[in-house]
Amino acid sequence: MTEFLRLLAEEEKSSALLAVCVSLRSGAPDIRVFNMDTASFGVVPGTPFAYWVSDQVRNTFKKFEPFEGNGRVVRQGLATADDFRFVRAWWEVSANSDKWPGFAKGGKFSPFYADVYLVVNWGADGAEIKNNLNERGGVRSNVWMLSDTAAKYFRKPGLTWPSRARKFAPQALASNCLFSQRGYLAYFPDGDQIVSLALFNSAAFDYIFKITLGRFGYPEFLVGILKKMPLAVPDPSAAQRLEHLARTGWSNKRALDTIEETSHAFYLPSALRARLGDYDPSVIEAKLDEIQTEIDEIAFDLYGFNNKDRVAAIGSADEVSDVAAEDTDDGEDEDAAEAINQTDGLASWGVGVAFGRFDWRLATGEREVPSEPDPFDPLPAKSPGMLPDSAAPFHVHSGILVDDQGHPHDLPRLIEEVLARVQADVPGDARRWLQRDFFPLHLKQYSKSRRKAPIYWPLSTTSGSYTLWLYYPRLTSQTLYSAVNDFVEPKLRQVSRDAATLREKGAVRSRDDEKAFEALQALELELIELRDTLLQIAPTYRPNHDDGVQITAAPLWQLFRHKPWQKILKDTWAKLEKGDYDWAHVAMAYWPDRVREKCETDKSLAIAHGLENLYVEPEAQPKKARKKRGDA
Repeated sequence: MTEFLRLLAEEEKSSALLAVCVSLRSGAPDIRVFNMDTASFGVVPGTPFAYWVSDQVRNTFKKFEPFEGNGRVVRQGLATADDFRFVRAWWEVSANSDKWPGFAKGGKFSPFYADVYLVVNWGADGAEIKNNLNERGGVRSNVWMLSDTAAKYFRKPGLTWPSRARKFAPQALASNCLFSQRGYLAYFPDGDQIVSLALFNSAAFDYIFKITLGRFGYPEFLVGILKKMPLAVPDPSAAQRLEHLARTGWSNKRALDTIEETSHAFYLPSALRARLGDYDPSVIEAKLDEIQTEIDEIAFDLYGFNNKDRVAAIGSADEVSDVAAEDTDDGEDEDAAEAINQTDGLASWGVGVAFGRFDWRLATGEREVPSEPDPFDPLPAKSPGMLPDSAAPFHVHSGILVDDQGHPHDLPRLIEEVLARVQADVPGDARRWLQRDFFPLHLKQYSKSRRKAPIYWPLSTTSGSYTLWLYYPRLTSQTLYSAVNDFVEPKLRQVSRDAATLREKGAVRSRDDEKAFEALQALELELIELRDTLLQIAPTYRPNHDDGVQITAAPLWQLFRHKPWQKILKDTWAKLEKGDYDWAHVAMAYWPDRVREKCETDKSLAIAHGLENLYVEPEAQPKKARKKRGDA
């Protein structure tokens, strides 16, 4: 037997060590001292140095079969090697596109449920990714290693989880999704993943997992270890209860997400959400705590934990690793949307209703709330709070609204009308809020996993005195012409007439007239500049939503007045000009000869542009003959 001392929880380790040594010499019992037969370490796969763990916990590896077996598998998924090219936020691409399935990439700690907000280009079974080669002719992505995984497990339901977190906390993964190299998949052939969703989220399973890893704090929950984890098999009664708890946990966790505009689960903003029934985040969180406690008790019984083991397991999630780690999947969510206050959230929703994105009738009771999906159902093309395809919008428009008082498509007025329709308080000066606060907030709200993808675009005159608001999902090759013909030109004619009227007054103009005349002259020049810039861009502007927001907005960079976003777009445009993004449809529109020439030698680009006929397979290089021994 060997004696081990465990002092990790002690703040004053030197004095604690001295006290333990005194206890050892005197023969007094001390809970920090463990007598162990080191041969018992081998019971746990990898033989971790877990001297403080009881025999009951170690023997779970003897008592239960490992997770992987009988059709159950754990897999790592896809690393695209170029996420900017192949990954989008789900609202960037056309709805119902089989080319862009959901893409689970880990994300933040979120037991039971997490929205899959990314999609990946898997058209023709990932043909573009599979043919994206490096300088040596090898496939950049790890996709060449995934033929079996892709064929058997892509688009299948299961459990997924972030690679690093304070606790192992898987979420249900909807069917028709892919998973990444850092957002893994646990697959169950017989549909019992819902029971394991509860069991895997238990403190007992987390504790055994961390023991096997040999690390607490924020470990990396590796697929290779999960394969060997002991899988307890509950009796029918316990299984039924675990299934109920898992479904209830998923439902409650999803309910917290129903106020997030960018979520597939979105219903209404927080200021209006209670109109749809019980919605109190503090009550929901308390319910989730109750669910977790009951799951833990069932799992402790299944795995045979004694009281001491239970205390250790519950406390293990609070231990701090000596390696700095955040509650995210290696920073994948570092640009996650920031929480916004109720007032901004309400006004932002009003913008969405005005553009026809969201349905105000959920707030008035004119439309029933859609039924909750099953945790493993495919992700919807639209969130429940979005306007159904067959429904009439709040305001009919061509995809362009404007900040122009008195105009029939005046966006600030429409925001006020939306909020009045649902009997909500108008948050102060809607026009001032739209001009000064909205776009920075919107940009943060629609930024996910390093992607910045705002869908409401303010194109302004130099001073910002006149702003067109374009709705990204409805962009076409005619949008800029419509902006000029239906908005800028009529406004320019009006301003020119008003300026001419004041000009004709001549010397009898009052001081106020002079100020108005100067303002009109300045606005007239800015409108002319805006019109000319739009007309200069329009002939070659052919937006394609597969390119994503950033690429599609890049040709318009000089018309955005928000400096950080303008800089991003300007840099993107420079890279487009340089040829770094010739996979984009925008590049083909502006530099067709250059792109077509590249398609002759780059099959991935040829596939992206539908020009595989241009691609010429390189001649196979003859293998060098090996010299025979003795040859000179």
